[in-house]
Amino acid sequence: MTIDIRKINEDEKLPMELLLLADPSREIVEEYANRGECFIAEIDQQTIGVYVLLPTRPQTVELVNVAVIEDQHGRGIGKRLVLNAISVAKKKDYKTIEIGTGNSSVGQLALYQKCGFRIIDVDIDFFIRHYSEKIIENGIQCRDMVRLSQDL
Repeated sequence: MTIDIRKINEDEKLPMELLLLADPSREIVEEYANRGECFIAEIDQQTIGVYVLLPTRPQTVELVNVAVIEDQHGRGIGKRLVLNAISVAKKKDYKTIEIGTGNSSVGQLALYQKCGFRIIDVDIDFFIRHYSEKIIENGIQCRDMVRLSQDL
């Protein structure tokens, strides 16, 4: 099974269903996806994963969305996407890559730390302030944004 990861072309549509797996707000996703660079993972030209890199400050980029289709979970594709994002950020001469995830995203928190990210901050009640509907994940209400960072 060969997985190809590439930047989407300007004439391609965003893989919105996939992006919405990682962030339930279409409005927020469209806003950052249009400002950032969207990359997709494909197997036999079928899109199975996505991530978005968004420049935030000088020499800093944020990995704002990482998603894998559900029938491909547990196969290391998310890790490949995160490591690819780190590699792309290094090639673009960024000095820092950041990522944020919900306090209830237990698997994602483990993955990001395995990929070299360190927790640097918690934005208390971020998801309460920015999302109108309650988000429940792993039986936990998603309230706080856990911020992680990695020096490149």
